[in-house]
Amino acid sequence: MLLYMSQATLGGPAVSLHSVSVAGAVVREDGRILVIRRADNGAWELPGGVLELAETPEAGVLREVWEETGIRVAVERLTGVYKNMHRGVVALVFRCQPIGGEARASDESTDVEWISIEEVKQRMDEAFAVRLLDALSLDAPHVRAHDGRRLLK
Repeated sequence: MLLYMSQATLGGPAVSLHSVSVAGAVVREDGRILVIRRADNGAWELPGGVLELAETPEAGVLREVWEETGIRVAVERLTGVYKNMHRGVVALVFRCQPIGGEARASDESTDVEWISIEEVKQRMDEAFAVRLLDALSLDAPHVRAHDGRRLLK
């Protein structure tokens, strides 16, 4: 039997060990998808980042995609919720369509590209590639857990 006790239950202050991030799966009419190469670790991922306290998830996606890529988007729908079980990060991924701007790198991204589905599978770790694949499906939002690289079954 698993027993869970929070700090508040034990008489201490409640401490959240989670953060919430948002990411945009930006898909052009030709099916190519917007990705960034992160400046901090060189990994190819969807543009996104930590949701600010007074910000709605949709507003956070608009801000993060613009800041990291120079592309303005319209949010279409939530496509998935992903939890990194090692870091305690919960990511909300939204499918978006581009509505303006020009792709450019930023302080957080060293490269910005529109890539094909085949390139997604080649460049991205499974835990991040699945976010794009889920965004392309018409199923209800997906809920998945991962270790930062691989999905956990």
